[in-house]
Amino acid sequence: MSELEKLINLAKNAADKIRRHKFVRVISHNDADGLTSAGIMAHALLRAGIPFQLSIASKLDGAVIEEVNRSISSGELVIFCDMGSGHPELIKQVGADVVILDHHQPVGQSPAKAVVNAHMVGIDGATDISASGTCYLVARELGTGNIDLAGLAIAGAVGDRQLFRTANAFILEEALKSGVVSIRKGLKVGDGNLADVLAYSKEPFLDVTGYPEKAAEFLNQLGLSGNIEDLSEEETSKLASAVALKLVKQASPEAIEAVIGEVFLLNRELVHNVYDFISILNTCGKQKVYGLALALCLKDATILDEALSLTKEHEKNLAIDIRKNVENIRKGENLWYISTVEAISTGDLATTVVRYLHPELPFICVNESEGILKVSARGTRELVSKGLDLAFTLREAAGAAGGNGGGHSVASGASIPLGSTEEFLSIADRIIGEQLRKNASGKVK
Repeated sequence: MSELEKLINLAKNAADKIRRHKFVRVISHNDADGLTSAGIMAHALLRAGIPFQLSIASKLDGAVIEEVNRSISSGELVIFCDMGSGHPELIKQVGADVVILDHHQPVGQSPAKAVVNAHMVGIDGATDISASGTCYLVARELGTGNIDLAGLAIAGAVGDRQLFRTANAFILEEALKSGVVSIRKGLKVGDGNLADVLAYSKEPFLDVTGYPEKAAEFLNQLGLSGNIEDLSEEETSKLASAVALKLVKQASPEAIEAVIGEVFLLNRELVHNVYDFISILNTCGKQKVYGLALALCLKDATILDEALSLTKEHEKNLAIDIRKNVENIRKGENLWYISTVEAISTGDLATTVVRYLHPELPFICVNESEGILKVSARGTRELVSKGLDLAFTLREAAGAAGGNGGGHSVASGASIPLGSTEEFLSIADRIIGEQLRKNASGKVK
């Protein structure tokens, strides 16, 4: 039996567990992958005739568990999407049966009745299937008509910057064959005015990003104008080549791969360009307007103008905020880092730095917000191949500093107490150095 077949069997088992319940409580994460996961489960449960209540959370903690326990009754089911694998001690506190649909690295023995997680069958959940892909595999077992939800799974995978191989390749093949998704070649960016796209998109992060005048001058030199989706094949090729030349000077090889190639078009969704779709979802997540994101996933056209307007303003502010913050990054022995206050998005900032500015070492952003320090760390696939494991690094460093952390080897997060930045960064720097040196020499020096 292949790894994919084993994963599908786990999905079948979870679907069987879900069918046995008359009411389901769904909790999902607040990023694009978590929101598409919630959208997939909402569609699947509605179609199966199973009543449910759905909530979005920025993280799984004791407060979430308390809220869940207040809102469930004996005999009901709780489904955690895009979370739950790393906190068996919290799952144990839930006063009902639990199903976990996740792609993060599992920790310990889960008390859940069913867990669908690619890591359990030898597939890398950090790169090869997202939580939304995991939810899609369960949804297709709940109803044969749910193949149209593959577009949401593709969006979640793109939102988590995954590769389309193994499990993701299987989902993409189903989506393409059924016409749910189609592909066009070009820059992997959203649609719209060329100058605005280049000036205010964080991907790709170029020397013109954040500078509308420089973006206009760049396009004028190329003789290009209008909307990106209206460019001819020749014009698209000219733009992609010019962007590649800018990237090759400093960005990581995977950054070039990430911004030039195939653009997925979501034929069954209200917003067709996958990059526009995930930008809206990420904006809604950051602004905590989760209902807007879920309405988009549930195809409520009445919210579209509001969602697009909110996203355009947020993306513009985000690009400018990243441009301002990258001027203040510092270098440790084995990492780049920055300490910020109320940054708009530490994850986007971290991804930008490690992809486009300093790909040779991982990057950590420590951001003061809501009375604590929130940490975002990012690496590259090349660094992971050399031994980097940010999930372990942040779990250990945050724990030592009085907080907690975890995630994926290439991307992870943490929360630590105020005043612990220096201690946390020192420990993280040491651990990362040990990881990279151990891989290079076969032993820690």
